Amino acid sequence: MSGPRSLVLLRHGRTAYNAASRIQGQVDVDLDDTGHDQAARAAVAVAALQPDVLWCSDLERTRSTAAYVAKETGLEPTYDARLREFHLGEREGLTHAEFAELAPEEFARFRLGDFDAVSGGEATAAVASRMSEVAGELLAATPAGGTAVAVSHGAAIRTAVTALVGWPLTALSALHGLDNCGWVVLDEHKVDPDGPGTLRLRAYNRTADA
Repeated sequence: MSGPRSLVLLRHGRTAYNAASRIQGQVDVDLDDTGHDQAARAAVAVAALQPDVLWCSDLERTRSTAAYVAKETGLEPTYDARLREFHLGEREGLTHAEFAELAPEEFARFRLGDFDAVSGGEATAAVASRMSEVAGELLAATPAGGTAVAVSHGAAIRTAVTALVGWPLTALSALHGLDNCGWVVLDEHKVDPDGPGTLRLRAYNRTADA
């Protein structure tokens, strides 16, 4: 194969925390029944993109989602903690209602996508850095003209997209949150075939049902 590479960032399926509007962060929660169904259907659609490489966050909900992709593609997942969701400090485990009652101003900023407001949480710049780093390594491990898939988390993917296309992190709020098992497609663009490339956003929040 020759030509530019593509990067697919797939969010995990639904969990009980998602269903209950509970702050999840890096709490290690598995998929619920709906999430397993979403992952099975998304895997078929992602497999149709003929991926060459499959990486995954090391948290259980992404590992379970990646297992469906692995089944459809025959690829062996590589687990990497840099693909994890934001660590959301002492707010992890709270429902949205509990968070709003405890710290209304902080919650309002969180709902607008300002995760830097979360007490004890991981900085957006830190998430952008680790997600960009792992994306670069993943693409480097992908053959020319090939497609890489990374199974990760909603806010982490949104942050990665912003960083990878070169937007300021303040542009995060312009991107809608990803649905469970929604995915993003970024294509490599090179003016000089032998030089460094940039990434362009081709699709955002695709799902097996759309």
